[in-house]
Amino acid sequence: MVGDVTLAQDLVQEALTKTYVAWPRLRDVANAEAYTRRAITTTAISWFRRKGWTAERSTDRLPEGASGDHAEGVATSTALWEALQALPPRQRVAVVLRFYDDLTEVQTAAAMGCAVGTVKSQVSSALTKLRARLGDDLLFEVKP
Repeated sequence: MVGDVTLAQDLVQEALTKTYVAWPRLRDVANAEAYTRRAITTTAISWFRRKGWTAERSTDRLPEGASGDHAEGVATSTALWEALQALPPRQRVAVVLRFYDDLTEVQTAAAMGCAVGTVKSQVSSALTKLRARLGDDLLFEVKP
């Protein structure tokens, strides 16, 4: 969702902290995972809305170059990653929850705190943008 491993770790830590603080208020402790997932989602969206937030991160070392048969797969994954990063935050979250986390529309709606119809429209808009940028062939040949 955030495009960086260290930011993802910070996001999870912040969501777990929010879950810990809210623990006494949870009606059903069995729903702690759903609460945490929603905390991750809302925190990620608020980070993207923050003024001046950027996904670019500096590093001390250059990325390793692709070699041999992996070059095309890396190029495809990179193109998909860049296209995902170009999506608006709510669309990106909806796509990640639906297709990466493999949640149903109902579960995604609960995690995002919105209606199922909103999830459907966000995913539909996101897929339209991804298809326009990548084309159907590239979008469907990417494997997890």
